[in-house]
Amino acid sequence: MTHLVIRSAAGDGHAAPLLRSSDAELIARELGARGVRFERWATPASLAADADQAAILAAYAAEIARVQAEGGYRTVDAIRLGPDHPDREALRAKFLSEHTHAEDEVRFFVEGRGLFCLHIEGEVLQVVCEQGDWIGVPAGTRHWFDTGARPSFCALRFFDNSDGWVASFTGDPIASSFPLLEEILAAA
Repeated sequence: MTHLVIRSAAGDGHAAPLLRSSDAELIARELGARGVRFERWATPASLAADADQAAILAAYAAEIARVQAEGGYRTVDAIRLGPDHPDREALRAKFLSEHTHAEDEVRFFVEGRGLFCLHIEGEVLQVVCEQGDWIGVPAGTRHWFDTGARPSFCALRFFDNSDGWVASFTGDPIASSFPLLEEILAAA
């Protein structure tokens, strides 16, 4: 289930949360108040276990066209990680380092789940995004993402540029102070 935990960015990232909720409307309001767009969408396509990027993009062509028309995103791709993906550990380590992007980070989860952690004005908002969740993180927002120790997700990624995912790492070790995906799910 989609879940939001908000904690102070100061001190121990395992301190009692300021807010914990699985209410999609409340999650959308809390994120929206901080400039982050969040919506729940239907996921009409069921993907084959061996679906490649072309098949994934074809299955969600209508949703892709809608997002590109609304946001002017020139490039879209699909990232799909399973527990047996050969690069899962390296990708997890890279995504777990706090970073920013020069453009909005827009994702639509079509399978599974992952944990977005947003470092905004003295708070860390941890959002478990799952199938059907669409999130738009504004350019310049400090954040990290946890795929989980045994990743299982597929997300469409929308970009303004043709280079795709380009991160600027902050060097701040804050991500190591906060719970990871499995811990957030266990406490939900």
